[in-house]
Amino acid sequence: MTISPSITISPLSATLLRPSHVDPNTSLKLIQFTFPAKPPSFSGNLRLLAASGKVRAKPKELILGNPSVTVEKGKYSYDVETLINKLSSLPPRGSIARCLDVFKNKLSLNDFALVFKEFAHRGDWQRSLRLFKYMQRQIWCKPNEQIYTIMIGVLGREGLLDKCSEIFEEMPDHSVSRTVFSFTALINAFGRNGQYETSLQLLDRMKREKILPSILTYNSVINSCARGGLEWERLLGLFAQMRHEGIQPDLVTYNTLLSACATRGLGDEAEMVFRTMNEGGIVPDITTYSYLVETFGKLGKLEKVSELLKEMESEGNLPDITSYNVLLEAYAQLGSIKEAMGVFRQMQAAGCMPNATTYSILLNLYGRNGRYDDVREIFLEMKVSNTEPNAATYNILIQVFGEGGYFKEVVTLFHDMVEENVEPNMETYEGLIFACGKGGLHLDAKKILLHMNEKGVVPSTKAYIGVIEAYGQAALYEEALVAFNTMNEVGCEPTIETFNSLIHTFARGGLFKECEAMLLRMDDCAISRNSGSFNGLIEAYRHGGQYEEAVKAYVDMEKARCDPDEQTLEAVLSVYCFAGLVEESEEQFQEIRALGIMPSIMCYCMMLAMYAKNERWDNAYELLDEMLTNRVSNIHQVIGQMIKGEYDDDSNWQMVEYVFDKVNSEGRNLGMRFYNTLLEALWWLGQKKRAAKVLNEATKRGLFPELFRKNKLVWSVDVHRMWVGGAYTAISVWLNNMYQMFRNGEDLPHLATVVVVRGHMEKSSITREFPIAKAAYSFLKDDVSASFSFPAWNKGRIVCQRPQLKKILSGSSNGSKRDEVITLSNSSFIRTRTPTNVVSGDQYNGAESETNGRRTRPELITNTV
Repeated sequence: MTISPSITISPLSATLLRPSHVDPNTSLKLIQFTFPAKPPSFSGNLRLLAASGKVRAKPKELILGNPSVTVEKGKYSYDVETLINKLSSLPPRGSIARCLDVFKNKLSLNDFALVFKEFAHRGDWQRSLRLFKYMQRQIWCKPNEQIYTIMIGVLGREGLLDKCSEIFEEMPDHSVSRTVFSFTALINAFGRNGQYETSLQLLDRMKREKILPSILTYNSVINSCARGGLEWERLLGLFAQMRHEGIQPDLVTYNTLLSACATRGLGDEAEMVFRTMNEGGIVPDITTYSYLVETFGKLGKLEKVSELLKEMESEGNLPDITSYNVLLEAYAQLGSIKEAMGVFRQMQAAGCMPNATTYSILLNLYGRNGRYDDVREIFLEMKVSNTEPNAATYNILIQVFGEGGYFKEVVTLFHDMVEENVEPNMETYEGLIFACGKGGLHLDAKKILLHMNEKGVVPSTKAYIGVIEAYGQAALYEEALVAFNTMNEVGCEPTIETFNSLIHTFARGGLFKECEAMLLRMDDCAISRNSGSFNGLIEAYRHGGQYEEAVKAYVDMEKARCDPDEQTLEAVLSVYCFAGLVEESEEQFQEIRALGIMPSIMCYCMMLAMYAKNERWDNAYELLDEMLTNRVSNIHQVIGQMIKGEYDDDSNWQMVEYVFDKVNSEGRNLGMRFYNTLLEALWWLGQKKRAAKVLNEATKRGLFPELFRKNKLVWSVDVHRMWVGGAYTAISVWLNNMYQMFRNGEDLPHLATVVVVRGHMEKSSITREFPIAKAAYSFLKDDVSASFSFPAWNKGRIVCQRPQLKKILSGSSNGSKRDEVITLSNSSFIRTRTPTNVVSGDQYNGAESETNGRRTRPELITNTV
């Protein structure tokens, strides 16, 4: 979606011209390494081995002294905390001996262990190694095996295997015995860096040196071998070996084997491991189920996980909620509603109560598939079951209904959230304001913004974009600018989306001067224009009658290497149609087709209106027939039949209302383009009564909220954002409504006003030449009365004083049976010849498949309706 900016002498332009599922942490992602087919021979000293197969995780920069890096107060004892801070501020060549002099005989080896762990947490292996080397030379703080083990772990994490081996081999020279802990640390160091064969050799060396491996040792070896790609049979051999030695596998062991199954797609093996795990009394966790789902998901056999869960249920070993949620999420990602609901009912039947995560998965699944009634039912079931919704649940609902076009319902959800004392987070506020912006609910957006301020929450850039959108949809230009400036004042940096939102806000009303000003602001902020920016600028120039500038903007777009999108092509077509350039319009329409894009409803309506204005009726009827025979988009068919009057009765009109609701769900921006082009086509095709009915449907759905305003002093119709056909329709309805009120005895206003231009150009005398201003003035002067005129105080208004208005309406009622000032009727369609070039819907099959890759709903969205 795009928008456009402009300039003004009013406060508006003066302001403008200033610069200014399953938690991913719980599932282990395995990394596979490639190793030689034959393991290298192992001989005593590990230094040569490490040198020949050195693996560094990543190069580390030298960490210099930084006194600003201090340890958290109270985390350690005073002496330990002081030593850490001193070492942290020590320059690379600073003396560790001087740092430690004051602590001599004060710190125990356990205290030093804490110091090493702190530096390990920071990744500061250089300081750790310097401290370790110093301690080796001292008597009072000579490292024990615990310190050696920690140091090997620190260096292993950095991929410094040669240093790990060196320290390990030095242990006997410093009278430190090697135990299972130091061996395990070294095994882990090699294993985590992809050298699983060395880990296996170290395991054999342990046994030769009569050091019994622990469960941690075996887990490290099995994990490194699984990650390194050791064949499954040898992995099972290690598993059997540890059991033979009396070491019972734990949860980590089984999860490591299951991760190997998941990586390799071993379904039967995963099933065997899982059953062995349950028989051994090991309780699975969320990681276990994640690996099972990953394994059988790859094999397309997710139902196998359900069977394994049922086995557990039948044995009285009820799986916990996470197991069902993991499987539920897997089905949800596949979009398998039936299977997901099967798992949901299975867990309920087993007596496992769903939690908020369970319901959130289902709500998101139904929402993504557009099944909004089911979303409501699931949410109601959630509340009835006394499962408390959390912020994540509400965020999903807000997103689902916001994207589905149920904007008012989104606001209702927020009120429900507040009543339930669920604390909104930034995602909540962004989703809410986004929905308000899309739906033009500026009052609700303002209230939510005030609520955020009361809570001390600073709105994000995305939230401000939603507010700007909401004001823009209601043509509240000053308020949109205030929101933009407030955003800058609170330190939120504007983005390309922020500027585009403002540009499109101005563009819809033809405020091209304001659009130009916003582009200058973008340049000041060093933000490059994109296709959205150019689309808005083209629309602004077109609506303001600056056709040459609009075409120039399109050329500039190509120079800036911005690829035009469907909206660009539609905007250029609208320029040619507005300007009455028939041949250019036809060429642009054919170019859209040539690109493999099926022209949208808006494109068809523009061409219909242009042909009708130029009395090229045969072309208009052929195009209309094309819409009726379109096999790809039933929305084209419905609109075509509606134009011809085939849906005028109430029962069939429901089909038209369905289309209008679809358009409404996509937001006000699309809605305005849709209704403007449709009204344009209807008016020029002589379907004026039908146009009035369509206009009523638009205003019922919140489009053009500024259209009709009434108070004791002024009755106005604001058509500055409408196309000519829509403006004629709106002015006719407005005059006819005024006439009915006059006949019913209501007092007339002091002033009747038609708003045709807003923004900076209201002050300019050239306003009269703007397309809408010129058309509205001619229409009123020729069809109503010459009493309507441009006042000196505002060139963007056409007004009529009360006395003249009374004469106009009295003249229409005296001695006349007319019920309307402007007669609105529908002309009949009369063909002069049979169309010869009706295009089959099959022509667009390629375009449909392409656009379907981007959007999920066929008819309306595929055609950018």
